[in-house]
Amino acid sequence: MFFTKNRQILRWIIIIASFAIISLILWNTYVFFQKFKDEERAKMEIWSAAQSDFSNSFNDLDSDVNAVVEKIITDTTSVTPMIMVDADNKISIIKNIDTSNISNTNVYLKKIKLQFEKENKPIDVKYKENYYGKIYYGNSNTLNKLKYYPLALLLIIILFAAVVYFFYRSSKIATQNKLWSGMAKETAHQIGTPLSSLIGWTEILKTEEVNPDYIVEIEKDIDRLQTITERFSKIGSLPTLEKADIVIETQKTYKYLKTRSSKLINFKIITPNQPVFVNLNPQLYSWTIENLVKNAIDAMKGKGNLTIKISNLENKVLIMVTDTGKGLTKKQFNSIFEPGYTTKKRGWGLGLSLARRIVEDFHGGKIKVAQSIIEKGTTMQITFKTI
Repeated sequence: MFFTKNRQILRWIIIIASFAIISLILWNTYVFFQKFKDEERAKMEIWSAAQSDFSNSFNDLDSDVNAVVEKIITDTTSVTPMIMVDADNKISIIKNIDTSNISNTNVYLKKIKLQFEKENKPIDVKYKENYYGKIYYGNSNTLNKLKYYPLALLLIIILFAAVVYFFYRSSKIATQNKLWSGMAKETAHQIGTPLSSLIGWTEILKTEEVNPDYIVEIEKDIDRLQTITERFSKIGSLPTLEKADIVIETQKTYKYLKTRSSKLINFKIITPNQPVFVNLNPQLYSWTIENLVKNAIDAMKGKGNLTIKISNLENKVLIMVTDTGKGLTKKQFNSIFEPGYTTKKRGWGLGLSLARRIVEDFHGGKIKVAQSIIEKGTTMQITFKTI
């Protein structure tokens, strides 16, 4: 108990610490992005000032171009894409924009200019009262890559979390399966010992003056216990499948359940006229049908209509168990197959979990809630491949 409590606390500490680290990384990335963006704007403002001085010197024939201004304007290390338009709103300067493969350069540059205007506020090129144009600039490739870095980081984190989750889930399922197998084998072993003794006592009773009807009933119960023992023995290990007619196997279970259920349940079975063969373990399949039927009877509170229908389709067969019970919500469609989940006051919530294990893990089939309407009923569907 103490270990479990500490493990829960440790798990929450790890989760909170992970969120804190992720938040810190994302915040630092955002701050760095903004700082880098501000530096690029500062560079463009310097270039704008240099261009203003250059344009003024160009117009003033008596003025010489400053060496620093010339160095800034002719600098080739800048990677920021930009477009400058003159006072007449005509494109005069283009930097770091590849137009070699563009058929209509003017249209392309106008689109780029609009894009730049959305990314960054344009900078005026003017010297005192003289206006020489406007600079439109976009984000550099480095800045664009940095912008998507948090998204890439989040994606990596999500993928890593998914891998951890599926690993944990797979490990948990494997542990559950081992527990299932161990419990099933132990149950079969525990039942087998007194069962052997009961068979021996029955043989002794036959030699005594005991009402034969009593012995017949005892033998029926012994047969039932043997069936249960065999089921647990098979589910505790990989069962052997054999070619079997699913119509006959379903009818056997149907007849057994009908004779032992409430007379207030109206049983009905619909089957094809011809055999339908599948790879089957009859004992475990019978157990599955029993679980579905018993759940249906519980949902109807012992009164209603219950129908078992077998439909032979191309390469597969559908077995549907329909009741007129209280129905299920959409959220319960998958939950009902989880071990321990139950809507009954008394119950372990293992019947449908066992049914799924038998159908999907042992037979390679599918089991699901085909349809359910609140207060009208539910249809459970099993699908097997035919042979």
